[in-house]
Amino acid sequence: MPVLTRLALFTLASFALVAPACAEEIVAFGERFALYNSPASRPAIGLILLPGGGGDIGISQSGAVKRKRNWIVRTRADYAKAAIASLLLDDGIELADAFVFLRQRADKVVVVAQGRGSLKIPRALEYKPDAIVFTSSMLSTVQEQLATPDALPRTLVVHHRRDFCRVTHASSVASFAQWAGARVRVEWIDGGSEPKGRLCGANHHHGFIGREGEVVAAISRFVNAQ
Repeated sequence: MPVLTRLALFTLASFALVAPACAEEIVAFGERFALYNSPASRPAIGLILLPGGGGDIGISQSGAVKRKRNWIVRTRADYAKAAIASLLLDDGIELADAFVFLRQRADKVVVVAQGRGSLKIPRALEYKPDAIVFTSSMLSTVQEQLATPDALPRTLVVHHRRDFCRVTHASSVASFAQWAGARVRVEWIDGGSEPKGRLCGANHHHGFIGREGEVVAAISRFVNAQ
């Protein structure tokens, strides 16, 4: 079935965002769903949001999210306040379909990947995103996957200085930045709420607990500066 005919759009009228923004929309990609948030006017930038963990956050046909602790899920609507659209993907949605959807609605498309979601970046690069944002990402593994940084567009790395998760340890940032060179900018996050639970969990520094707004602001500055 052609991509465009698979994109059935439903409006969640009861979900109102802070103005100026439209209501959150539920987008069906086959049998999987995504959540789209946009400012009232056509955005210059659209973000594809890739959650961490396994990526399966359980978006239902009604728009409810089963696994919503991930900071990238909780802050999905905040970008609209900076005139930026966002499309939060559930696992199983083809990146090609997401790019088609956003390119019809925004002038530029940027991929934002959290944690294990960063392992989808090499595939995303096939669709020529205008920029990439890595947050708490598996940078060493991504570096191995790519072999060369030549395919990377303008790139932002946002990382907490006290992210001690073994697969996204803060110590990996310096080597990744050196490898990628001038195309990469690094934004460090400090402080936050008292961390709880697993080092790699949503309630720890890995999940920017208590600093979510600061991360959204850093990403918004970066993409709007293009």
